[in-house]
Amino acid sequence: MGCQDGCGVEAQGPWWRFPPLRAALAGGLLALVAWVGGALGLLPEVAQRVLYIAAMPVAGWFWVREGLEELLEEREVGIELLMLAAAIGSGLLGMWEEAAALCVLYALAEGIEEYTFARTRRAIRALLDLAPKEARLLRDGEQVLVPAEQLRPGVLFVVKPGEGVPTDGVIVEGESSLDESPVTGESVPVDRGPGQPVFAGSINGQGALTVRATAAPADNTLARIVQMVEQAQERKGRAQAWMERFGRRYSPTVLLTALGMLLWPLVTGDALEPWAELAVVLLVAAAPCALVISLPITMAAGISGAGRRGVLVKGGAHLEHLGLARIVAFDKTGTLTRGRPEVVDVVPLRGEPAEALAAAAAVESLSEHPLARAIVEHAEREGVEPPAAERFEALTGAGARAQVDGKTWHVGRPALFTSLGHDVSPFEARIEALRGEGKTAVLVGDEDGPRLALALQDRLRPEAPEVVADLHALGIRTVMLTGDHAGTARAIAEQAGIDEVHASLKPEEKVARIEALEKEGPTLMVGDGINDAPALAAATCGVAMGAAGTDAAIEAADVALMADD
Repeated sequence: MGCQDGCGVEAQGPWWRFPPLRAALAGGLLALVAWVGGALGLLPEVAQRVLYIAAMPVAGWFWVREGLEELLEEREVGIELLMLAAAIGSGLLGMWEEAAALCVLYALAEGIEEYTFARTRRAIRALLDLAPKEARLLRDGEQVLVPAEQLRPGVLFVVKPGEGVPTDGVIVEGESSLDESPVTGESVPVDRGPGQPVFAGSINGQGALTVRATAAPADNTLARIVQMVEQAQERKGRAQAWMERFGRRYSPTVLLTALGMLLWPLVTGDALEPWAELAVVLLVAAAPCALVISLPITMAAGISGAGRRGVLVKGGAHLEHLGLARIVAFDKTGTLTRGRPEVVDVVPLRGEPAEALAAAAAVESLSEHPLARAIVEHAEREGVEPPAAERFEALTGAGARAQVDGKTWHVGRPALFTSLGHDVSPFEARIEALRGEGKTAVLVGDEDGPRLALALQDRLRPEAPEVVADLHALGIRTVMLTGDHAGTARAIAEQAGIDEVHASLKPEEKVARIEALEKEGPTLMVGDGINDAPALAAATCGVAMGAAGTDAAIEAADVALMADD
């Protein structure tokens, strides 16, 4: 039933502009005018009949065409032909009102389904827009701006600071920090240098990069994510669409039975009219229009109640699946955590910590790095007023430095201070302890060496432990699936009380984990990012974080949490 690709019709604009739904509404309007006009005595019977007859092809245009195409191309008799035969039969018996109602109601049911699939496919394909449409191709030492689809494996292209990566590749020259969170779920920007991979859709930080393409745009990471989501939805649709399998047997059986009733008088010599009437009555009664468009009252009440509480459930089947789940898999970044780094610990190493924190805020106030913003925000919360900084310099992949009150201050990774000739070995135990807790360690120091260590981490949502505890009380097993590092993942899992952790997962590996969990029981997946979309589509039930989530995650999921909670 229905065409899960939207029948080739784009779902753009509001729902009432979607052609199949617009046709259903137009046909319904004609039938409504005929019914109201007749009930009020404003229209003669002939005019009513004309309006009812006109409503049938207007409302039935899309689904009748679909049924005929299915018959001619796939040699299958679908429910659409059964509905068509029932509508025509009703008309031949003079029941034009019933015939028009069948066409309109089925058109509405089909239109709503097709609109949902078309909109989902459009949202998922919009992922490809994350990668820039143009690329700086390096040709004979010159940068040439070309359409991104012209990139082929082996060619060199340049990504400037602040630009997106057009396709997958390996860095040939340059160092920078890249925001890979849309693809990998990594909570903080990742330092990349020569010989290391970059992914399509990642956002380059402060350094220019020369990259050798390893995949054409049609085959890059984002394209594979789109393909995985669509494949997962198709697999899921085949598992759930028992109505389609039922219809392949049901419709031909009903049509053959009705045809047998029409032919029976030829065998027995009975009058044709009573048997013809019985055949049409069978078609009308057997037409599963009510089954197609109905939703049990309990399901409707449940969906409505959930909606009032900020939980959008996309259908009765998904509401049922929520109750079946025995395993809940969580993404980490943006789902269990807030999705942004914060300073969680300040560890004095030498001298007055307030002076070092003020200097760090002064240096980082001139940087656009997410960790820099977190340091500045922490200083503001602590009431520290940073002095003016001069001669700021971003040290790609290492940190930054600037002049503060005539003194040179550095803020960055421990390796930065080692490269400057400072001995960080006395502080290594404390740095490793922070890393063991899943935190990112940033050192602050002057010409004499490190003065302060700042620990940054993507904080756990305060409500997460309670949610996990409630799930455990229901006998539900909890799992974390994340693209982040194992140390960070384990630290957050311990804080939340998660049973099992799988870290450093690519989108396709998340899908594989979901498929493995499905073999153990119905699995619910909760996520918010683009990299979660395939897993959300593959799970028994996918739940997207609505306010914080991406459009792709929300469209791929079966349930959306409208609040960022």
